[in-house]
Amino acid sequence: MMAQAARDWSVFKQIFADHWDEFKRVRPRYQTAYNDTLVAKMLDCGNPDKMGYIEYRCEQCGQGNHLVSMSCKSSLCLRCAKVHVDTWVSQVSQALHEGVIYRHIILTVPAMFRTPFYQNAEALLGALMRCSAQCLNDFYSEVRGKVLKGGYITVVHTHGRNGQYHPHVHVLATSGGYDVEAESWEHLSFLPYDLLRHKWQWHLMTLFRKTLASETIEPLVDLCFRKSPNGLVSRVQKGQVPSQYQSLASYVAKYVVSPPISVRRIDRYDGGRVTYHYRSHRTERTTHETVDVLTFIGRMIQHTRPKGFKRIRYYGVQATKTFAKVKAVIQAALAKVEGVVKGAVKIVARLTYRERYEQSTGRDPLLCAHCRSEMGLWRIWHPIYGVIYDEGVIIKRGRYRSRAQRSGP
Repeated sequence: MMAQAARDWSVFKQIFADHWDEFKRVRPRYQTAYNDTLVAKMLDCGNPDKMGYIEYRCEQCGQGNHLVSMSCKSSLCLRCAKVHVDTWVSQVSQALHEGVIYRHIILTVPAMFRTPFYQNAEALLGALMRCSAQCLNDFYSEVRGKVLKGGYITVVHTHGRNGQYHPHVHVLATSGGYDVEAESWEHLSFLPYDLLRHKWQWHLMTLFRKTLASETIEPLVDLCFRKSPNGLVSRVQKGQVPSQYQSLASYVAKYVVSPPISVRRIDRYDGGRVTYHYRSHRTERTTHETVDVLTFIGRMIQHTRPKGFKRIRYYGVQATKTFAKVKAVIQAALAKVEGVVKGAVKIVARLTYRERYEQSTGRDPLLCAHCRSEMGLWRIWHPIYGVIYDEGVIIKRGRYRSRAQRSGP
């Protein structure tokens, strides 16, 4: 499995190595130092001489060693995407209020707005996330007939399954909200989805009118209201999380933080064209598509986020300042609500490199292949900072004690 993934990853890197300079000549808007850095990091990912490394050695037999290359953390890197997913699951699962039922809500941007959105993405991406939280607060308040503040973990996505530009927001939303005036928690067992569609349409059109030039956007806004009298597409995951998933965060992660394409979906690259597959939303069947290599690169690079952009944001009772304040109120209120499943959210610990490697290959990377002893940290090297740690130097300086001695009382 790991060998196949490495081959697929090499194909993705080769596409950019062969055609990135050509792509920039054809699409000059991408000729920026930031994009060059993202691509360069991605191409160097996995190369210990370029990215740095952590080395482990066996102290028992002296023969075993294992080198771990540092990751590039480029938002374009598909190899780092799996690590990002594990980190996201751990981070979000710890931010959920235990016992609260959460719903997975998807708020979409209509196709007619995708071009102006793409042209103004830097201004609109963060605003779209704030808009989703405002929309849901408005929605919850109208449903209950009083001002409620829900909890929302929002993640913005810009790609569909085929890799084309399709901005939308994934929201993990509490099924209920905090009544600020009464300082109490209001559980909502029923959400009228038709109302949500209208609320999202109104909030999104208001955002576009405030952010984009009126002569460009007004005709599109008018057309949107005429073509969509029932509001905009707003998908809400109904019922409880499928039992095969460890937690809500794990369930949603496969939708929320996945890259535009996984390396296993690239079927063929012949130097000029790329064939890849995806599961079609319309037919729910696997669809194969072949495009020229510059189109493929464009579909990948258009989803990179602006420098410093926070893709995951917390609003309402999920915000850091509010979380602790309302936690006790929520728990007290849930104790009175029948049918709420306690412990529905399971905290998921972030996987270490060792755990991820063993999960992928079935082998423990830090067990010596010669004597089966556990290997210890030997050296850390970084291309900018140089040697950060060196066990060999410690030994030569005469300050060496065995790991057992160092870990003892």
